[in-house]
Amino acid sequence: MKKLMMLCGLIIGFAAAVSAQTATVKSSEKAKELQKQLKLTDKQTEKISAIYQESTQKFEKIKKDEHGDNAKMMVAIKPLRTETIKKIKAELTPVQKAKYDKLLTNKAKPGGLAWGEGWSSPASE
Repeated sequence: MKKLMMLCGLIIGFAAAVSAQTATVKSSEKAKELQKQLKLTDKQTEKISAIYQESTQKFEKIKKDEHGDNAKMMVAIKPLRTETIKKIKAELTPVQKAKYDKLLTNKAKPGGLAWGEGWSSPASE
């Protein structure tokens, strides 16, 4: 019985580690894509990746706290989106901010998400 409990704990711990690593990779990938779009410096990209990672952690907490209730989650996420956009814009030059604003308002290509969806909703500014 102890072995089974230890195995379950190990599996849960491994799943949590993989989830955290996946969030870091996604934050990094999104920052790299933004780097291409806005011609960010490596330093800007690092800072924006950290912003995305922090936002992802806060989002996961909201998801857990609201037990998957989409209506409650949408209300709780709105200030997080606003905060994320504000932090990203603080790292950008005026020219980059203008391009970022355009990205936020662009419509999604078929089968993809627009920059204005997810963490970067222009309606939340």
